[in-house]
Amino acid sequence: MNGAWACVVCRSCRRRVLRAAMATVVGATLAACAVGPDYHTPAPPAGERFTPEPLPDQTVSTPGMPGTAGASQQFVVARDIPGEWWSLFHCAPLDALIREALANSPNLAAAQAALRQARENLNAEVGSALYPAINAQVGATREKISGLAFGATSGSTEFNLYNASVNVSYSLDLFGGARRELEALRAQIDYQQYQWQAAYLALTANLVTASVREASLRAQIAATEQIAADQAQQLELLTRQFDLGGVSQTAVLAQRTTLAQTRATLPPLQQALDQTRHQIAVLAGKPPSDTSLPQFQLSDFSLPQTLPVSLPSALVRQRPDILAADALLHQASAKIGVAAAAMYPQLNLTASYGAQALTPAGLFRSGSTVWSLGAALLQPIFRGGQLSAQKRAAVAAYDQAGAQYQQTVLLAFQNVADSLRALDNDARALAAQAEAADAARNSLALSEQQYRLGGVSYLALLDAQRQYQQTVVALVQAQAARYADTAALFQATGGGWWNAPQPPDVKPAFKTQAKSAAPAGSEQ
Repeated sequence: MNGAWACVVCRSCRRRVLRAAMATVVGATLAACAVGPDYHTPAPPAGERFTPEPLPDQTVSTPGMPGTAGASQQFVVARDIPGEWWSLFHCAPLDALIREALANSPNLAAAQAALRQARENLNAEVGSALYPAINAQVGATREKISGLAFGATSGSTEFNLYNASVNVSYSLDLFGGARRELEALRAQIDYQQYQWQAAYLALTANLVTASVREASLRAQIAATEQIAADQAQQLELLTRQFDLGGVSQTAVLAQRTTLAQTRATLPPLQQALDQTRHQIAVLAGKPPSDTSLPQFQLSDFSLPQTLPVSLPSALVRQRPDILAADALLHQASAKIGVAAAAMYPQLNLTASYGAQALTPAGLFRSGSTVWSLGAALLQPIFRGGQLSAQKRAAVAAYDQAGAQYQQTVLLAFQNVADSLRALDNDARALAAQAEAADAARNSLALSEQQYRLGGVSYLALLDAQRQYQQTVVALVQAQAARYADTAALFQATGGGWWNAPQPPDVKPAFKTQAKSAAPAGSEQ
């Protein structure tokens, strides 16, 4: 009789109960809403340019400079940026170095690992939030119970109890707390992807600027060594004249001092060159002792003559740091919904089906079947203000992320404005330095000629030598500044990462758009 009754329960009542439970789950899920704000990316700042005054159509040119160093650069508004923007410098050693660095950089590897971690965190949360938890359990216990528990005056019983069951539990996301948590995790994936893009952009830009700095330092060292050689030759001539009584010892000592001062500028330049080489090696994922790195000269680079200038409204969709700040703001918005959902009722469904018996063989008999269905509704009533404080804290975190986003946008606009003005000023500075170098060169030649004829004092010749030395080094620095600031503009406008090939670990991010409105709720 008991077996027949159990069979009826299993085949009839259990089916009806399960159907009702499933209908409840489906209906509750379809009717569920997600509390908290629906996120929208802030609007970009108004305006169509980055600087107070309009930019010139192109920079000034400096004729007579080697290669393209003195060429004019044209600003093209709303032109797209190539993914491998550094190739516009037409420097084959630089292209090879960057390809090697992209393959070996520990920073990029760490960013990719962080992105994979964020994706797996989402996968783990999806499994626990959207699907029921199903567990199989097998157990055996040795128990002793007293007859007093059943109203008997004495006696106790010892027995073994074996059980095997499948347990199911599911928490209905009635108010969207789990969905908001998933939204926050998706925003975290967006953040980690843009962090990878920022690392990619920083690596390529740093390699370009470091390579230009190396080339500049080599040119400065070469110019200084040539000046020192000329001064040493002049010192030798003065020494012979002094031996013959043609000049005073003061002139010899002054020339010797000038030569020593020129040579004293070489060790700091060499130290800067060594540090730059070490930086390039580390950026390329190699130890500083590596000897396979290319050596760069200014003649290796061609100055890009067409410069893309993004619109302010486009910059907020291009800069990885702005997009990362936007993802953090999105995450903070979703966390408000998580905190708000904790203030509303929570419905948990449970079910189990299995068998219990006093012997292992008894688990397979029909009379050993046990099952249960359950539902629990939890409504927070009093938590001492904990839940309300958590929601206010989430709102404050959102306000903080919003302010940080605005600051990131402003700094990005400043970077672009600085780069644009620097390029215009660099071109003017190069033209002025080239003119100064020509004048100093002619002045030195004239002073040397007049000194040989006795027309000027030796102090005038020394002054001409110092001016020429300063203008030669400044001219090299002005050339390098144009290359470095061109790279800075590409970096400031986003570097065209959206046009660059991405490794398999860096897939396009996806965002969640919560559509339901938040119901009004009471403080908890």
